[in-house]
Amino acid sequence: MLKIGVVGAGHLGKIHLRLAQASEAYELVGFFDMDETNAKNISQDNGYKFYDNYQNLLNDVDVIDIVTPTLSHFEMAKQAIEAGKHTFIEKPITNTVEEAEALIKLLDKHQVKGQVGHVERFNPAFIASAPKIKNPMFIEAHRLAEFNPRGTDVPVVLDLMIHDIDAILSVVDSEVKSINASGVSVISETPDIANARIQFENGCVANLTASRISLKNMRKARFFQKDAYISVDFLEKKSEVVKMKDAPKTPGDFDMILQNAEGVKKQIYFDNPKVQENNAILEELESFARAINENKPTQVTFRQAADALKVAKSVIDNF
Repeated sequence: MLKIGVVGAGHLGKIHLRLAQASEAYELVGFFDMDETNAKNISQDNGYKFYDNYQNLLNDVDVIDIVTPTLSHFEMAKQAIEAGKHTFIEKPITNTVEEAEALIKLLDKHQVKGQVGHVERFNPAFIASAPKIKNPMFIEAHRLAEFNPRGTDVPVVLDLMIHDIDAILSVVDSEVKSINASGVSVISETPDIANARIQFENGCVANLTASRISLKNMRKARFFQKDAYISVDFLEKKSEVVKMKDAPKTPGDFDMILQNAEGVKKQIYFDNPKVQENNAILEELESFARAINENKPTQVTFRQAADALKVAKSVIDNF
């Protein structure tokens, strides 16, 4: 088992602590948090070992799991990598693209593994749908959330939209050509609602909307491609795949047939994948352990996370 230490014991950090302790892939050594009073309470309530010195935690582990505010990601990860520790970082990878590029170089220099917590890649609905997404040409994503003060220290693009940016970049095999965006600050000092239109070199267009001031939660993406439509509901963990094929010469009574202006007939049918329930955060942590143990590439690399951050920053720059 890999010895793991968690950095950061806030809302998400406590989830990581619980799952690391429950995982068969890791031995939870302990955690470090800057808020010593909060940390001692968590330690007392849950039995996790609290380290009041980050370097001491690094000395005792194989893997470090960074679940701190984004501004501290770079320095925490830099110390971990330079200490020769495999490093998992919650999204976004860092505060700036330059910091992300520096971490990529450090990973290569010290020959350790790195992974970033773009958890929607491990959402069971996306896992089931991704193999069916082939050369999409139009994508629409909505990520809406009710207001929560936690996370409002960063623009909604880095808080919410970056999930969809990463997922889209993972299925579109093309470079970004242009970005148009708008954002509005309603209650926070940074934009609370944003829309971005991302055009790729291959002609694919992605239209993304993110809001943290909605009356209801929604996390949906739709992918349109030749002869297929794929819908992914990240919140409800459901996937729907609608496909078309040449219509049979003699359609059945219940066959759904469409005819275009040229007289070509197509049959519509459903090819919904089976969605296997999972705990996405546990799955991403254990996928990291597998990559380390088997010496294979991680599923969400620092490079991919840096690319998602670069696009997210470009969206913000286009407001």
